[in-house]
Amino acid sequence: MGDPFLNYLALGILFFVAITLFYGIIAIHDIPYRIAESRHHPHQDAIHAAGWVSLFMLHALWPFLWIWAMAYRPERGWGFKATPANEPVQPELTAEVVELRRRVAHLEKLTRSEVKAPVSQRAGARVDLK
Repeated sequence: MGDPFLNYLALGILFFVAITLFYGIIAIHDIPYRIAESRHHPHQDAIHAAGWVSLFMLHALWPFLWIWAMAYRPERGWGFKATPANEPVQPELTAEVVELRRRVAHLEKLTRSEVKAPVSQRAGARVDLK
């Protein structure tokens, strides 16, 4: 029948390879989640859940999860256009933001003064003096 030691050695190698493949596949499926986690991706929980779904679908979704995880960077957001952090903000945009903030502050001031004023003194209130 042969040497039983070689049979047990072959069985041990078979178990080792099977366990290594099993854990290797599980570790590989988690790579997109690790990328999303390191990049502070806003959808990292969804990527992690989709990774488990992909595991049960024989990694059919895995390439798409990789792309999804790689498409976001905190410093530039979505897309591929690189914007340096020291790039100056457009002056017309800054002026518009300042103007909008001034208008919002003015409206808040008006709203606070209307709430504090008596009903008869509020704008648009009818006052019947008879």
